[in-house]
Amino acid sequence: MIDISMEMEQQDCPFIDTTADYAVSFSSFQWQFDESTNELETRMVVQADERDALDNGLSALKEHGNMHEYRLLKRWDDIAHIRTTINETDAMHTIRANDGYITGPFYIEAGSELWHVGFDSEECADRTLSELERNNEYSVLTREQNSMPDLQELVLNANPAMHLIEGGRELSDVERKTLRAAVEGGYFESPRETTLGSLAEEFDISKPAVSKNLRRGQQKVVGRMVDVLDDIDRV
Repeated sequence: MIDISMEMEQQDCPFIDTTADYAVSFSSFQWQFDESTNELETRMVVQADERDALDNGLSALKEHGNMHEYRLLKRWDDIAHIRTTINETDAMHTIRANDGYITGPFYIEAGSELWHVGFDSEECADRTLSELERNNEYSVLTREQNSMPDLQELVLNANPAMHLIEGGRELSDVERKTLRAAVEGGYFESPRETTLGSLAEEFDISKPAVSKNLRRGQQKVVGRMVDVLDDIDRV
């Protein structure tokens, strides 16, 4: 398998057009291509720095000429969850016509899209990249050839990886910010580059309070890590 990561600038993608004009980003976590209609259905998380930017971005996306169906599923202040159906873009058609396939989620921001695509041979990959140059701008970030043992390890590690990701989602906003500040400040280094007192001042709380937030965050993250150690050892 040839695994390629690329930054893509399609000329007919509603998501790319929207991020080029508005300060929003799109992250896909589900996609399905309907070959009978040549349409791509996606569920995405949309993020912006403020409510107005999100409002304007969603409105522009909904009215885009290549948007077949748009539905707002849920919204939390400056974050939204949407379901969309778009017509097949030129780049999608080119990849599919050359037996390529999507291997990871899409991420779209500032007028470009991060793609992860796979091919079964070097010939297919080279032909696709050549044809994509006709109507699209792109740059290849990584290109790797994965062997069967590599793919097997990736599959076997998928569940442990998701278990760790769920641990991150369990963190409260305060716990997440406290852990990030502690790591970036060097609290866990030896010798320590920051102290509980410094962290307490940063968050304007007492040292016992910041210590409690750290312990709770560590317990959730480390607890998840211990849970997956046996799975990792078996791989």
